[in-house]
Amino acid sequence: MTARLIDGLAMASQIRAGLAEHALDMKTRQGGIVPGLAVILVGDDPASQVYVRNKNRVCEEVGFRSYSHTLPSSTTEIDLLTLINGLNNNPQVNGILIQLPLPEHLNERTVINAIDPIKDVDGFHPVNVGRQTTGLMSLAPCTPLGCMMILNEDLPDLGGKKALVVGRSNIVGKPMALMLIQSSCTVTVAHSRTQNLREECLAADILVAAIGRPAFIKGDWIKEGAVVIDVGINRITDPETGKHKLCGDVEFDVARERAAAITPVPGGVGPMTIACLMQNTMQATMMQNGWGW
Repeated sequence: MTARLIDGLAMASQIRAGLAEHALDMKTRQGGIVPGLAVILVGDDPASQVYVRNKNRVCEEVGFRSYSHTLPSSTTEIDLLTLINGLNNNPQVNGILIQLPLPEHLNERTVINAIDPIKDVDGFHPVNVGRQTTGLMSLAPCTPLGCMMILNEDLPDLGGKKALVVGRSNIVGKPMALMLIQSSCTVTVAHSRTQNLREECLAADILVAAIGRPAFIKGDWIKEGAVVIDVGINRITDPETGKHKLCGDVEFDVARERAAAITPVPGGVGPMTIACLMQNTMQATMMQNGWGW
């Protein structure tokens, strides 16, 4: 068996095209409303700078306003909170995203909590986490949301499937597990200290790897016919060429010979994350204009 590659690029392109049509309709027929996304980057981390540029580019592609705020790494917490407060009160800004991680002297939880929950397009504010947990309308974390879209496309009926989430972060692991539970899966959450992890993997119909370690999940741990969603994006050095390349948390080549379907890295979950950020920005815009919440 050779697994079918799940094309996250194509799915993300379809989502962006739909959002562009919706945005144009809002602008021309619904009072000139244009969704606006503000992204705040503190520091000069090269990877974060690339992510921010990509988000700005996609904003322009779908017809959203894009506001970038790049601050020095020495920015004080008071100054950052003042900026967030201003964006909270700016009616042209419908979504606010803080590029993580923040410099060590800034309290990540304090900063996230300062965002108005209805503009929290990353879905990290405790209000959104609580609403999601209790099944109410909320802004959901983008990466797990993208993973669920992939799974729903590949497996129309998730009910009763055994799902394993490897990773327990607030950004991916925990919300991913919750979304799978809400889709009637039987869910196990594992991590680097889980005993008998190989056996847990071999029992999973759906495996979501989000642990942040290159090829941590070995290919022969994958159940025959499973669907594998690899969230990991790890930069490693190719021993043959000496060049840097990206790889996931799953040993891809071996896993592909056992799984029914698998997301590649790159080209799988990554594009869906940015597409879901745009979708959350559209949803936030609609809620702020009286359509939901």
